[in-house]
Amino acid sequence: MLLGAAQLAVGAAAIFARFALSGAGPLAVSAARLAIAAIVLLAIAFLGAPASLRVAPRRAAILAAAGVALAVHFATWIASLQYTSVAISTLLVATTPIWTATYDAVILHRPLTRRALAAFAAGALGVYAVVGFNHTAAPIPGHDVAGALLALAGGIAIAAYFILVREVRADLGTRTIVTHTYGWAAVVLIVVAAAFRQPLPPLAAATAWGGIAAMALISQLLGHTAMNASLRWFTPSAVAFSTLLEPVVAAALALVIFGEGVAPIAIAGAVVLLVSIAVVLREEPMTA
Repeated sequence: MLLGAAQLAVGAAAIFARFALSGAGPLAVSAARLAIAAIVLLAIAFLGAPASLRVAPRRAAILAAAGVALAVHFATWIASLQYTSVAISTLLVATTPIWTATYDAVILHRPLTRRALAAFAAGALGVYAVVGFNHTAAPIPGHDVAGALLALAGGIAIAAYFILVREVRADLGTRTIVTHTYGWAAVVLIVVAAAFRQPLPPLAAATAWGGIAAMALISQLLGHTAMNASLRWFTPSAVAFSTLLEPVVAAALALVIFGEGVAPIAIAGAVVLLVSIAVVLREEPMTA
């Protein structure tokens, strides 16, 4: 239930990002999103238990690296929404399971079961059915390849984040982990946005700030934090595979908000996808 709720919150991020990009560049939007989330978490920590933020040097280094990976994820994925459709962007960023599973199989020698492999293949077909018939024009047309590559980079970066967080998951609580990683990601994005001269939206840009606030409070603090918490029970591959729900959520919201229709085959694909996720979650070993 926690993991499913997280995917609903995160899946809405693409819609929020489109509104946010109406007033600022992708680096500025990403920096504002992470800064708001980090400030909220830091305030909670200082008002409650400041000592909870103290971690050993090695764990602090891992959390810093995870924060950098998170910054890359948001910068590349949000940028991709300028050059390709919401559906295609969320599809490619959801390739995260490919990279986590590859890492587990090659580096950690944890091959997937046949049933899980079959579920991965079925899930891929389901995602294709959901988004394969979306021909919505991008805000900046003519750069489809760049948009696809940026979204793919976002999927690889969030896979790296999940793998790094797993290294400290057993020793640190969720709030400590996300406070450190969101903080580092915010710092990196603020520096990069300043270097590329991408300012924040003007204060009068209510739509852009509304999108940023929604991403920070709903998609980030609720969605991504719940995904981090779910690593207590599921492996990074299982959590990453569940992100394939994001294109389904994005497509549904696009239908309601932007009037983008969904073909019957897309509905069938969503059913296949949900069943595939259930199979993978059952096949994955539970972590301590």
